[in-house]
Amino acid sequence: MIFLITSRLHLCCSLICLLLGCEYAESVLAKVGTDVSLTCNYDARRYGRLSACWGRGAIPNSGCANEVLKTDGTSVISRLSERYLLMGNTGEGDVSLTIRHVVEKDSGTYGCRVDIPGWFNDQKQEVTLSVVPGPPNPVRVEMQEGKERTITVRWTPVFDGGKPITSYVIDLKNKQASWDTTFRTPVSNPDLTQVTLVDLRPAKAYNLRMFAVNSVGMSGSSNVLTVTTKEAAPEGPPLDMQLQALSPQSIKVTWKPPRADLRNGVLRSYTISYREYDPASRLFRRWQHQTVAATREIESIILINLKPSAKYGVIIQAKTNAGIGPASTAPLCSTLGEIHTTSAPATMKSTSPAATVWLPDSTSSSFISVYTTSTVTEVDTLTGTATPEWGLSTTSFSSGRPDPPVVQLRKVKDNTISLFWTPGFEGSSPITGYLLEYKAVNASWDYTKTVVDFSPNQTEATIIEINPSTYNIRMFAKSSLGTSKASNVLTVTTGEADHQWDALSTTAPTDTHSAASVEEGQSGHLVAIVVPVVLVLLIVAIVITWQLRRIRQRKGSLNMWLSSGVIKYRGSDSLQEL
Repeated sequence: MIFLITSRLHLCCSLICLLLGCEYAESVLAKVGTDVSLTCNYDARRYGRLSACWGRGAIPNSGCANEVLKTDGTSVISRLSERYLLMGNTGEGDVSLTIRHVVEKDSGTYGCRVDIPGWFNDQKQEVTLSVVPGPPNPVRVEMQEGKERTITVRWTPVFDGGKPITSYVIDLKNKQASWDTTFRTPVSNPDLTQVTLVDLRPAKAYNLRMFAVNSVGMSGSSNVLTVTTKEAAPEGPPLDMQLQALSPQSIKVTWKPPRADLRNGVLRSYTISYREYDPASRLFRRWQHQTVAATREIESIILINLKPSAKYGVIIQAKTNAGIGPASTAPLCSTLGEIHTTSAPATMKSTSPAATVWLPDSTSSSFISVYTTSTVTEVDTLTGTATPEWGLSTTSFSSGRPDPPVVQLRKVKDNTISLFWTPGFEGSSPITGYLLEYKAVNASWDYTKTVVDFSPNQTEATIIEINPSTYNIRMFAKSSLGTSKASNVLTVTTGEADHQWDALSTTAPTDTHSAASVEEGQSGHLVAIVVPVVLVLLIVAIVITWQLRRIRQRKGSLNMWLSSGVIKYRGSDSLQEL
């Protein structure tokens, strides 16, 4: 019974509204920048084409307040802005109002009035429009320029969504990786339309995308840009470089490519540079070069037409289309000696002098030098069998430190000692300076006194000793890898007549790593005669020196001058008192 009464009341209200022209109201929510349609329809089959209008605000008793658009049923006869359109089929009674690219100020009440013939028959409908701002539109990004380690991208400003754009966000990742590994960079200046990304890796492919941000939120993703940086010269040297002497005229060189992340592109070739080292002058000769195409994971080349029993330095550099990389180095390698053959009635001997093979030490940054003595093979002329007689084999270690300098005396006049030195091989690192030590001739090196550190370019000095005495002097070379072993030791006596350097005593240190070579085939009986004589002369010299020291001993001081001026050292202790 209640349901029947409610239905009858609703029907009555509807009939009364139709008779009196009641107003219908609805609400529409839209985002800034979108197109909105406000609905309004009438029964064109019953009434035919009718005039209608749209206005802002409540619908008055007649017409439309603040009219924005009006139609005669066939076409639009007036409108406030080109943004107001009738997009529906007016022939079927659809006079819905379309507003293009709404903004916040478009919010408010809109009224639609259809002029239906008769008293109080006009159809009226009100719509409440609410326009709210949203995130900016997505950006479209383009590549502008790409280099070895940088890329520059640009974009066109987009609709801000109703609120000013405050920043941009750039996502960058390796092409093969997922966006979860992206490197995100904020761009805080909203007025920019291009940026340059730096610190990229050469010859790498990247994916890039952008977002615009305002106070409401972040836009959707831009298009994804795929960029590849240009190649660069390799950053790393070739790896595992090894040298092996094959014959008196050849050395085999093997190596591996640089680390993959340091190649900076496609390896095209390797440049192998080598030169001979002259032990007499301690200088290298002119570089020679060869090129090998980069094709394998283990590369090799045999250097030929070399000199027998000669030391060679070799470096290797990898190359891309963009340039050449740093060098890989190894210690000097000696070619084998030439084979000399002599004949005898019963045997034939083949002698091969010592050969040096340098191999990298896997346990440290040092290198191992293997010295192998000659192998003598005796051949029995009757049986034709060969019996090898192996000589001694020794192994020495080199840490890449420099060789010691060779110290020589130029002149001794009164109490003044002039000396100079020749730098040795610098090893794996440049020489950074020299260190001079002195001591009394009868004292231990444990009680030495350092005079001064010399610069790497200094090769001579002058010592003035006020108190005549006899000293030992030695020097060391220094580099970033450490200090060399001691040089030869000079024994110098001051206060006597002028001496030339070749008349003074020079001895080799016990801790030096240079090896003395002895001529093969030298007669042994000559040694038996010379050694006793030398011992007797040495004993006599020691006794005379000791007596002279007792007579000449008195206190004094030591100064040292370089060629460029006086060194800031002055000792109060005389050398013989150490």
